[in-house]
Amino acid sequence: MTFDKGSLILVDYTAKVKDDDEVFDTTLEADAKKYSLHEENTKYHPKLVSIGETSYPVLKGFDEALSKTSVGDKLTVEVAPDKGFGVRDSGKVRMIPLRKLGEDAEKVSVGDTVEVDNKRGIIRFIGSGRVQIDYNHRYAGKTILFDVNVLKVLDSSSDKVDAILKERLPVEDGKITFDLKDKEASITIPEEILRADGLQIMKHFIQMDIFKFVNTLEKISFVETHVNKQTPTKKPETKEKTA
Repeated sequence: MTFDKGSLILVDYTAKVKDDDEVFDTTLEADAKKYSLHEENTKYHPKLVSIGETSYPVLKGFDEALSKTSVGDKLTVEVAPDKGFGVRDSGKVRMIPLRKLGEDAEKVSVGDTVEVDNKRGIIRFIGSGRVQIDYNHRYAGKTILFDVNVLKVLDSSSDKVDAILKERLPVEDGKITFDLKDKEASITIPEEILRADGLQIMKHFIQMDIFKFVNTLEKISFVETHVNKQTPTKKPETKEKTA
């Protein structure tokens, strides 16, 4: 059974460049360690994908292939550049004076990613006081292979809310709690991110996504509990002895 547009599914995958087998992305912590991609602060868990939607997007060619799969499928998906990171555009390769990099001019090397005029690009050449910057995506023009395991389709309200919170909140999955009752959802914000930058934005997108994918809900509450950690402790009382 294939998936309809808007279906929420969970997949594990490892992505690599077809030409040279460079692995650059994975949902699996074991693969991240195996291919030297592991980052301590990255959450490794199945990817939430909304088929044919922009809420939780993947590359167009990957999305199209996933729409034709079923739960339990394990396959390799090949994504051509035109449905992946794009075809290389020679017009996006520029030569600029090295001095335009400012303080970084003497620190950069070929392959580094830099930002110039509010655009990010990759250094391809340095010489004669000039630097060539490629503003194409790093994998533009490359065919990408995804080794995929289609794990689950999310049908129940509880599964959808759980997956959305795990995708949106930057905490360990075990610290995420919520309660669904009738047409209301109550979501507890973990204490460790109560003062995090961008928390209001996180909450905004969470409520938007939940209302979109769980349209039976009418109300969402975010529960924040703040504990006073500076409450003074009482000193033990001392009694004066009288002669």
